[in-house]
Amino acid sequence: MLSYPAGAGACPTGNPTDDCWRCDPNWQLNRQRLADCTIGFGQNAVGGKGGRFYVVTDSSDDDVVNPRPGTLRHAVIQDEPLWIVFSANMVIRLSQELIFNSHKTLDGRGSAVHITGGGCITLQYISNVIIHNIHIHHCYPSGNTDIRSSPTHYGWRTESDGDGISIFGSSDIWIDHCSFSHFTDGLIDAVMGSTGITISNSYFSHHNKVMLLGHSDDYSPDSGMQVTIAFNRFGKKLVQRMPRCRRGYIHVVNNDFTKWEMYAIGGSGSPTINSQGNRYIAPVDSDSKEVTKRLEAAEGEWKGWNWRSQGDVLVNGAFFVESGESLGVKYEKAYSVEPRSATFIDQITMNAGVLGCRSNKLSKWTESNNAAAAGGGGILESSGDDEDNSDDDDDRIWSNNGASFPSHTSILFSLVFPLLLCLPYAYYESI
Repeated sequence: MLSYPAGAGACPTGNPTDDCWRCDPNWQLNRQRLADCTIGFGQNAVGGKGGRFYVVTDSSDDDVVNPRPGTLRHAVIQDEPLWIVFSANMVIRLSQELIFNSHKTLDGRGSAVHITGGGCITLQYISNVIIHNIHIHHCYPSGNTDIRSSPTHYGWRTESDGDGISIFGSSDIWIDHCSFSHFTDGLIDAVMGSTGITISNSYFSHHNKVMLLGHSDDYSPDSGMQVTIAFNRFGKKLVQRMPRCRRGYIHVVNNDFTKWEMYAIGGSGSPTINSQGNRYIAPVDSDSKEVTKRLEAAEGEWKGWNWRSQGDVLVNGAFFVESGESLGVKYEKAYSVEPRSATFIDQITMNAGVLGCRSNKLSKWTESNNAAAAGGGGILESSGDDEDNSDDDDDRIWSNNGASFPSHTSILFSLVFPLLLCLPYAYYESI
């Protein structure tokens, strides 16, 4: 388990993922070090570490069977490990589900990147994905069409649920510093035997069913599911499921929960829930003060479920109903990172959500600040998937031996429009 980075000096804030890379003033020279900063049950998620850099230069998504090189869809379906960055601020309006292949990192640091539209993100039967510093919002169901999932395969997809991120039978996933709001179904769902997941430093707002962990009460493969939920802020106008757990082992640690409308943490099917060092601020409604909710079970049944509150701060009449055994050994499989005292919640979660829109300036992907990350001077390499190997197409994937980017136009765009692309986040915060 990661706690504090060696040699961090006076930098540590108590948030181990941020302290791991942000303490280095030249972090942009080695972007892939981010993969070493994972904590919790998703700590083995390496994403695209060791792979080439892929620069997304095209925000369109108008061909889901034969996506153009330079688009995000073309990047995420590749078979090889890729570290995916963005040439400029952009809003990517998906036409259908964005189906990932294994060993991919979305690194939005330095650009304001919004993903919205049809289907949103699907991680199905894959492993090793990192999604970092991305706005994901206003997604709706899509499908009943062919969609490509790899360079050699596309197939028919029925209608999706409209989740922000759907994790289906997948493992070693880290979602960090993202902002989620306004979906048709869940913001994040992890089902069908998914495990090894960390959801950290993210901001959730304006939604009903926030997070579902586990397919059903009787789906036995979810019994071994392990999910860490750490350092997040559950903000305005959330109703329930932060998370809603079925089976498995869930570590809820050092999060800030603010004025849910129904409940914060719910579950069924006897999940083990270990709540440590969180702050729960209850809503004004006297009927919604309870943090917890057991679903589809009588008290005689749920009294045996292992739900523990340890070191939590309960505010405005909030109360956590514990159950099961209090012995530490019962929670070993639901323990993934050392909790800090809940008195430090403001400090630990102050940068939750996408960095860059709260005066957190981050370096863009450029030739000068990423040459070291790409391995020094060298040549560009094409992805090799398309018949038209024009110079424009070759600008998408970068060898570890070279870097040369971006154009003057994209630099100007990034300087002029970052505040405009942050407006949706500011707007959500104000309503």
